[in-house]
Amino acid sequence: MSLRKRQRSASSSRLTAFCSPPSPPAPPSTSSSPNPHTFPNADVVLRLFLNPSSPDDVDVKPDIDRHLSAAVSSGTFVDLHVSSASLLRSRYFAALLSDRWPTAATGRLSLAVVAPPSCPRPFDAHIEVLRLLHTLDFAGAIRSPDDALDLLPIALLLLFDACVEACIRFLEAVPWSEDEEARIIDLARLLPADEAADLLARVSPPPVAAGPSAAGVAPRSPSEAMLHGLIHSAIHGHPVHAATKAFVAMLLKDYPSRNCVHKVLDEAFQSRLDTIKELMGKYASPDFRVAVDSDEREAIQRLNLQSAVSNVKHLYWLIERMVDLRVADNAVTLWSDQAALATDLQKLLNDADMWRNMTPGLPMLVTRCTLKLANSVITGETLVPRQVRRMLVRSWLPVLNVCRDIVQPMHSQKSTNCQELEGAFLQIISTLPFLEAQELLQQCLGFSTRNVDDCPHLVTAFKTWFRRAGRAPLGGEN
Repeated sequence: MSLRKRQRSASSSRLTAFCSPPSPPAPPSTSSSPNPHTFPNADVVLRLFLNPSSPDDVDVKPDIDRHLSAAVSSGTFVDLHVSSASLLRSRYFAALLSDRWPTAATGRLSLAVVAPPSCPRPFDAHIEVLRLLHTLDFAGAIRSPDDALDLLPIALLLLFDACVEACIRFLEAVPWSEDEEARIIDLARLLPADEAADLLARVSPPPVAAGPSAAGVAPRSPSEAMLHGLIHSAIHGHPVHAATKAFVAMLLKDYPSRNCVHKVLDEAFQSRLDTIKELMGKYASPDFRVAVDSDEREAIQRLNLQSAVSNVKHLYWLIERMVDLRVADNAVTLWSDQAALATDLQKLLNDADMWRNMTPGLPMLVTRCTLKLANSVITGETLVPRQVRRMLVRSWLPVLNVCRDIVQPMHSQKSTNCQELEGAFLQIISTLPFLEAQELLQQCLGFSTRNVDDCPHLVTAFKTWFRRAGRAPLGGEN
């Protein structure tokens, strides 16, 4: 006997025949029929009788004679004329029909069927398995996961290996509903490990290796890897970016583990930010300007800046997701610490011919990124320490000043974005300690260059500061 058969035999004592979920109403088959079921070459009578024991009482040895008598009295049995040669395909029946058992000489066998009282057709699955012992027509009998799940417990009980393998092969190859999946998980514990593994491989991830990888990075969980791949595809891998991004945004919003989403979005944000810094660093590098002739340099710069614009667009989409899910704290911290990137952007924006010819949308894309993060801070959607709030204003205020001067004579919508960012920065400044607010407010005087009537936010900010300045010190010695 093979190892697999020995394992299955060892587990069969724990099995019982479970009734499938209730089917649509049909004539019950819970009483003996005037015309017994007859199979070809029948030479043995097999009586199926209903054992009223609970299906959960699998460790309690049933009183077979008492239940058989009760079943005969109540009519809850079925007689089948079967072929002993066909029954030998079941190792259970092969043992019963061997010379070691007295039933071999009588030509009569009985088999208890354990089913709950609510089961309308308790014998059907057993009769179908017995038919398969005669016909081996598994393809005709197993047409759905429910069919396989109804037959599999009986095949395991009777040690009918060919039927077990046919059921497992079918289940492994087809999709399952949620209810079918739950039944499969329940049955898998009764299967040998290798056969159970084929079924369980799709319903749970493999264990994650402990410890960091060779590169020193902690391995991603399967869910993190999937979300990371979806974000990457939404940004890079699909021709219809808008529809794909909308779908991935929905998945991120509905995903139950906020910590997992937070981690994956942080990784994606860091990756986009590093790419932008690298591209802008190439533009600002004096070594690059000297080493390459003017025509080649212009072509390379155009490619680098266009790539930078594309990556800033992706970064803004990530920021939207992070703010919407209230997981933008690390993004605000990283963005506040980009003084070098802000300096490179100022160099580009001061080269009007360069950015207007190559990347006219870059100033407003950067402004929108900063505005989105700043608004999330002032609304309380993103909570960060005051040091981060101070650095956010200090790093990006110079870029705002350059952008404002650029767009003021141009598009009103872009100018509105700049005004909104001015207001957001002033509100952040109002959250800082007194002396830090004083330092940054002095750098905001440029907000008044349009018209005094057009900068009420600046007027309010200074009135607030002077009101606080006129107050006697609180919380210390007077």
